[in-house]
Amino acid sequence: MGAYRFDWNERLRIRIPVLEMEWEQYKAVDQLAIIEQWELIRGTIPDRVMEFERDIHVKQAQLFEEDSFEQSCILNYEIADYASRINDLHIWYRIDQQLESRRHS
Repeated sequence: MGAYRFDWNERLRIRIPVLEMEWEQYKAVDQLAIIEQWELIRGTIPDRVMEFERDIHVKQAQLFEEDSFEQSCILNYEIADYASRINDLHIWYRIDQQLESRRHS
């Protein structure tokens, strides 16, 4: 294995690629291995998004019933955090398009 790895990201609940060189510096065989492994991980992203969306819906239901201002603020923060995770996952999901376009250049 070359100078790359996939580290677990607890916040997003997926493995994230860590490339220690510029993409063009990797041998074609390593690029292919990275893309293949990333495709497997990338395929789980929609499941993570749905999981976080379910968490948001639960928090929104709790917020609707909440009378405490302090607890409402906490729930709003948690909802925003899950929304941020979903946004980050969407960004990671698009990474494949960038890798593929570089590979064909």
